[in-house]
Amino acid sequence: MTAGESRLLAWERRVEWPLTGLAVVFLGLYAFDVLNTGLTQPQHELLDVALTGIWVLFAVDFVIRLTLATNHREFFRTHLFDVLILLLPMARPLRALRVLAVIGVLNKRLRGGLHGKAAVYVVATTLLVGGIAALAVLDAERNAPDAKITTFGDAAWWALSTIATVGYGDLYPITIEGRIVAGTLMVGGIALLGVITGSVATWFVTSIRDLEEEVEESGGEVSARLDRLLAEMRVLSARVIELEASLTGKDRGDQTTPGAGR
Repeated sequence: MTAGESRLLAWERRVEWPLTGLAVVFLGLYAFDVLNTGLTQPQHELLDVALTGIWVLFAVDFVIRLTLATNHREFFRTHLFDVLILLLPMARPLRALRVLAVIGVLNKRLRGGLHGKAAVYVVATTLLVGGIAALAVLDAERNAPDAKITTFGDAAWWALSTIATVGYGDLYPITIEGRIVAGTLMVGGIALLGVITGSVATWFVTSIRDLEEEVEESGGEVSARLDRLLAEMRVLSARVIELEASLTGKDRGDQTTPGAGR
């Protein structure tokens, strides 16, 4: 590992929890702003300033990580999603997905098999992505003319049907921002389904492999026990033969004794 990679790794470890906390605050403020329809214009502006401030901190973090990276071009290429979120103001709320770092940290501390970790991660990711998408599409759609999604219930139902790739068609976004959110959620839904399918397949393969190993181990133990039992039976059979031979010889001796005296 180079010195630059070490500095980048040290920085990411140092800011992981602070940035995760900021992501949680960001998501909470954004949800409060979207769901509370009784806020005044100054209150909306104050919340927007707070959200923008947190977004700037995320941008500063990205610039620092880009500076610390050994290969700037490779780092930029592999972090295009972060770049898009920072450059597109309409997509800023999605930056709250940084809170997934919490799940990543918890997954490292979890004990158990891969299936348990994958299940926790998939469930948490689905709930988080669906909730943020519902907030984002509601924020983009409810004030648009002829909007189909005007309540959080509608937005949540739309997010659920979209992330499951069902697409009933009863609710759909009509604004550019809403369609960008929809497109992102569709891609995310396909990816999540792939993860779920892969997790289930891995679980089946692992279970079958463990069962085969258990059968092999049990078979080896049974074979060893049978070998020991056969060995003991051979010893017992030899002793029985010896005993029979001894008894037969004795009987013959007893039978010949009376005749010898005559």
